[in-house]
Amino acid sequence: MNVIAAAVATAAAGAALGAAAGGGLPPRIRVVASGAASVCVGAAGVTAGAAALAGRTWSAWWPSLLPLAGVRLRVDALSGLFMAVSGAVVVAVAVYGVGYAKGGHGPVASRTAQALLPVFAATLVLVPAAASVSTFLLLWELMALASLLLVLTEHRLRPPVRGAGVWYAVMTHLGLVLLLAGLALFAARAGGESFTQLRAGADRLSPALRGTVFVLCAAAFTSKAGAVPLHAWLPRAHPEAPSQVSALMSAAMVNLGVYGVVRVGFDLLGGGSRWWWLAVLLAGAASAVYGILQASMAVDLKRLLACSTSENLGLVLVGVGAAGVLRTAGDPELAGVALAAALLHTVNHAAFKALLFTAAGSVLRATGERNLDRLGGLRGAMPATAGLFALGALGAVALPPGNGFVSEWLLLQSLVHGMAVPGLATAIVLPIAVAAIALSAGLAAATFVKALGVGFFARPRSPRAARAAESPPGMLAGMGLLGAACVALALVPGLLADGLSRAVNTALPGSGRPLSGGELRLRLDGAAATYAPLWLAVALAAGVALPAAAVRLLRRRARRHRAPVWDCGGGRPTARMAYTATSFAEPLQRVFDDVLAPEQDLDVTHVRESAYLVESVRFRNRVPDRIEHRLYAPVLAALSAVGRHSRRLAAGSVHVYLGYGFAGLVVLLATLTVAR
Repeated sequence: MNVIAAAVATAAAGAALGAAAGGGLPPRIRVVASGAASVCVGAAGVTAGAAALAGRTWSAWWPSLLPLAGVRLRVDALSGLFMAVSGAVVVAVAVYGVGYAKGGHGPVASRTAQALLPVFAATLVLVPAAASVSTFLLLWELMALASLLLVLTEHRLRPPVRGAGVWYAVMTHLGLVLLLAGLALFAARAGGESFTQLRAGADRLSPALRGTVFVLCAAAFTSKAGAVPLHAWLPRAHPEAPSQVSALMSAAMVNLGVYGVVRVGFDLLGGGSRWWWLAVLLAGAASAVYGILQASMAVDLKRLLACSTSENLGLVLVGVGAAGVLRTAGDPELAGVALAAALLHTVNHAAFKALLFTAAGSVLRATGERNLDRLGGLRGAMPATAGLFALGALGAVALPPGNGFVSEWLLLQSLVHGMAVPGLATAIVLPIAVAAIALSAGLAAATFVKALGVGFFARPRSPRAARAAESPPGMLAGMGLLGAACVALALVPGLLADGLSRAVNTALPGSGRPLSGGELRLRLDGAAATYAPLWLAVALAAGVALPAAAVRLLRRRARRHRAPVWDCGGGRPTARMAYTATSFAEPLQRVFDDVLAPEQDLDVTHVRESAYLVESVRFRNRVPDRIEHRLYAPVLAALSAVGRHSRRLAAGSVHVYLGYGFAGLVVLLATLTVAR
């Protein structure tokens, strides 16, 4: 039996058994059983993905499983990459989740949550394997419904969860409508709904129709990826979901939006026009800058990480868009490098973002707090969690030797070399993309210095933070797996070179093999670059260790005198004297004031006896989502007004309602007559 077929069957069986165990077993047992089933699902995804990246393929069709079309699955190198990434994240997060829900109490350990987790995990693994429109839409919607119900897990405990669920439900189903319209239009004109028929029939579509299909599908997929301006659901849903669900959504689910853009745009539609990819690139650049700006202002730790997801997926879309632009400009080799950079950053982001969200979940479980202004002092109380969060933050800021640096370096290489490609579009857009990446990298450094410094290294700012204790071994084991993945991706990224080359050539045939070696080697006509992260890590370690050893040796030889120092009358430092997350971000807020449009309110209350005496002063600073305020608020207000006025149509008369039905039937028949 084919190894990929066995892995896919294992994933489906694991989801079914996990759902049954999660819904039917006693509390303490169902958490372990659901977690074990999820681990099996993830391991199956890793196995199938690794086999596909090694060069194997597999396809199957079961005509009786679904009415009319049946179920079609096919695994190639491109789908295998995303299956392996999703599977690896699922394995680590499932191990973490068993420890997170230890004790079998609370909504996270409920029957609904534990039954849905293996199902959600299976959809993350199987969506890339879909090989027909009906199968893809079925798995896509199952993934959306499972994640929505998991987001709503704690809706009885916290009212904001309900609002986040509404936003997510509306946005994800609007995306489904767009995706259904685009793929249905594509299938109708291509003469079939299997991906093989879509590839063969793409040439029969007019340029305008192909552009319409791409715009509809790209809007749906980029919404799932959290790209601006369709990102409004992400900073709400990801923070309010249970921590293991947040990790799965931010590290695995959003990647499938990128997969959809690459699969439909490059593979099924054949690449298309340059304006498609210019739009994707500019949307990615805007998402990267705007997402990290919102993250730099956030004081909620999980919201900060959610906005960082929007930034990193924006960088991935920059790479995808650059690949399309360079492909249409006649440089397939450089386009392959850009797409390889995008796919490698997808892998790296999945590793460090899952680690960051699980570490944030550990902080939330230990303190009950997500507000950075009320945290602090966690380095001593939770040393392992603090170290793992720092490792994930190193990857997020894209500094060597963090794993995020490798893919951003490769992306910048493709963009810088792409400026030499003739054409007005490349001469204008690629420098803008380079500037956006540079700006987002700088803001990311400030953002994670704030998160790490204020949340872990500052003094405790609340009793809960002062009483925090380290996470249980199960949670640390899951985070340890993710940390090990970050280290491996940082030190030996060249091990992925062959698999990335196969995935790139599946989407962009003829892109060659520009990446190779344990050291990541980039070879282009007239240029070559080599990144040796292992040697760089050794050099950095030596650069840190040697001065530290010298200082320690000098201290041993020197005589120490302990004496009190003058404190200038200030007394012993307290937590109120240190920077908060809000004050740390205030200089950035001033610089980007016109973009962020912060809202500030100063309320001074005077004593009753005299207006000259102040009883209290209250200052409130809020940085709203300006795109949401300018784009979504008017639409919601208009829909609310339409709803209020529509109440007049409900007259309570049967004759009026029959008239509505008759008028609708007449309009439908007239439309069909005109269409013929």
